[in-house]
Amino acid sequence: MGVLTCANGGIKLTKYWYSMTPAPSPYPPPPNPPARSVARPGLRLFIDAVPLLVRSAGVKNYLFHWIAHLRNLLGGEQVRLFPFLSRLPDLDHEGSAAGRPGTLARQALLYALNHSPAPAGPNPVMDLISPPADIFHATKLLHPPRRPRLTATLHDLTCWLLPAFHQPDNVASEKRFAESVWRRAAGLIAVSERTRRDAVQTLGLDPQSIQVIHPGIAEPFFSVTAETGAAARRKYDLTRPYTLCVGTIEPRKNLDRLLDAWQALPLSLQEEFELVLAGPVGWHSAETLARLQSPAAGVRYLGYVPEPDLPGLTAGAALFAYPSLYEGFGFPVAQAMAAGVPVITSNVSSLPEVTGPAAALVDPQSVSELRDALGRLLTSPATCAQLAAAGRIRAQRFTWDNCARQSLDFFTQILGR
Repeated sequence: MGVLTCANGGIKLTKYWYSMTPAPSPYPPPPNPPARSVARPGLRLFIDAVPLLVRSAGVKNYLFHWIAHLRNLLGGEQVRLFPFLSRLPDLDHEGSAAGRPGTLARQALLYALNHSPAPAGPNPVMDLISPPADIFHATKLLHPPRRPRLTATLHDLTCWLLPAFHQPDNVASEKRFAESVWRRAAGLIAVSERTRRDAVQTLGLDPQSIQVIHPGIAEPFFSVTAETGAAARRKYDLTRPYTLCVGTIEPRKNLDRLLDAWQALPLSLQEEFELVLAGPVGWHSAETLARLQSPAAGVRYLGYVPEPDLPGLTAGAALFAYPSLYEGFGFPVAQAMAAGVPVITSNVSSLPEVTGPAAALVDPQSVSELRDALGRLLTSPATCAQLAAAGRIRAQRFTWDNCARQSLDFFTQILGR
């Protein structure tokens, strides 16, 4: 069903990206949460987990780990999932958490609830079928239950800032969700300060209602070993040192410029190193996919790589390149830093906020800048070692335990308002 689609794509560029580093926010930040969770005993959460039913990347990654760590802190009975999911299976970006029959039934329920003739706002039907809850955290449901306090997570504002990177139905759906949920919510979580600023500047949302809580990085990226990296290289037959890029094949990831930059490197570097790309096929990607399926020498496309293989594949890389045109957070970059891999990424959107000084930042629209950064790092082991060490330290800021504890503090503050 179109309302469940999590596709992105498009080619229109706008000048909005051109802030080379994040400007100071003109809005006062909300109070910092305390170091230890002060969530009250008995806090009951009801989380809209619809993205776990569909093909999705970053949002699914966020929900899966966030829910798991909230349950670790509160217990499974205090963190219930809509539409009636109980256990969390292994994270699979390509599949559903409910199996085919269960997924179809839940999709039908969501469609019926979102397209019911009920007036805008809460749907009384949800009150009849929902468990008792203090907080309902929405992701796709347009008409949440009336009794709990309403919250949601802001992942990015690309449907407003860069609508050509999305299918029209996806843009319309996101805008309906903003009107039905974001503007009515008692509080919102933003995955980055850049996302918070975008929401305030673009939609006029109250900055005091938005709390920045950075997502975490899955623990295997922190603990991955050289042996795991070597095993991944053997599994994928990667015999040469490689530069890795992980992400959906879609225009926003800017892979064509990465391919152009790689092919502009000196031939000696192209022969010594490989460029390895991993990720599922997105939409509006036919031309990029054609280049990947008939690649130039030294370029490998692995397709979708299962989640358990990603830490080893990442740790086995000599360099991680991620010239995305826009990110709300940027999980692949944070994961590469946690795995101790030097990173080249873009100097736009949230990426400088995530990396700080621990990465080489480039203008993602400049093939020459990207080429020069690749050449500089591939020929400088000392610089790579410095960035790798700095990245490991920087990545310690992003843990799911911290994210979950700060989220519980946020929910407790919402209930106290």
